[in-house]
Amino acid sequence: MNIEVLKSKIHRVTVTGAELDYIGSITIDRALMDAANIVAGEKVQVVNVNNGERLETYVIEGAEKSGEITLNGPAARKVQKGDIIIIISYASMSIEAAKIFRPTLIFPKTATNTID
Repeated sequence: MNIEVLKSKIHRVTVTGAELDYIGSITIDRALMDAANIVAGEKVQVVNVNNGERLETYVIEGAEKSGEITLNGPAARKVQKGDIIIIISYASMSIEAAKIFRPTLIFPKTATNTID
């Protein structure tokens, strides 16, 4: 049996854009993706701290060290520029593997969406 466990989390970043006229996804600064062990096309859950909205979408790579966090397409209706969000990805694994697995958690500077 496999279970879903936390794989990666980008904790409390600021939304820099919301583009309704787009196919759909979340654009994330490449440096944040790398630090969080998240890849382009990966399914993520987005939790909006400001309004409690939760949504699932996939990741598009943004410019490295740009601080970009843009919700695209229908997801843009769930956030506003300036909202604080948490981005979470999960992995499926056996219970035995989950017991020893350690997720990647990053805590960027909320004002700039950058890491040290």
